[in-house]
Amino acid sequence: MSDIKTLRRVLRESRTLAIVGLSADWFRPSNFAAKYMQEHGYRIIPVNPKYDEILGEKCYPTLSAIPVPVDLVDVFRKPADTPDIAREAVAIGAKTLWLQIGVINDEARQVAETAGLTVVMDRCVKIEYARLFGGLNWFGVNTRLISSRRPTWLPH
Repeated sequence: MSDIKTLRRVLRESRTLAIVGLSADWFRPSNFAAKYMQEHGYRIIPVNPKYDEILGEKCYPTLSAIPVPVDLVDVFRKPADTPDIAREAVAIGAKTLWLQIGVINDEARQVAETAGLTVVMDRCVKIEYARLFGGLNWFGVNTRLISSRRPTWLPH
């Protein structure tokens, strides 16, 4: 489900995010999204066998290797990989399977939903957080100011 009520609930209740396919490269979308969520109070657990650590957090090769409970599994992998990731998410007791923008797989959705997980597909956790809890504006930065006045620095 990707309705606003569900997205708000998921983002409000999920505090620990396992990010499958998280890259250590700062310019990759997965890194940008993870850093943003980390800066907004979420615990990030990187899942990528290529790295030992990302964003100051120990990196795990698989979801099943994570020694703590995970609320949300955020997936930055190709759609064909997601059914197995969904099964792992179910096995570790995650509450939500979140497939990033462009990642759509009905089998993964069915696996997760059958086990009682909330499923979000084809959405970015960072964009949805910013959209629903503040953080988006014309420049992509939250100024916390809404006004109908024309800024003085704009040409009249």
